[in-house]
Amino acid sequence: MAEQLNVQLVAVEEKVWSGKAEMVMARTTEGELGVLPGHAPLLGQLAEPGQVRIKLAGGEQLAYEVAGGFLSVSERGVTVLAETATPASAAQGS
Repeated sequence: MAEQLNVQLVAVEEKVWSGKAEMVMARTTEGELGVLPGHAPLLGQLAEPGQVRIKLAGGEQLAYEVAGGFLSVSERGVTVLAETATPASAAQGS
């Protein structure tokens, strides 16, 4: 089985999503960022408006509209701390 990331997407008021993923993509103030297992540790400020996309094993992709916050990558995985996070409409992306 391929290596996977431990991912947590947390908004101020609640944990929005938590689980294993193959890749996390997010737009930071430094540009578009793709995180794979083994990525170097980093802390990035999320761009506004922004979207976080989580690619699951099997090709399914989750997308959330986020406002404010940070993306943190450590040896334990990826944590997205956003002021707000809501599922993106199905009409977008994929």
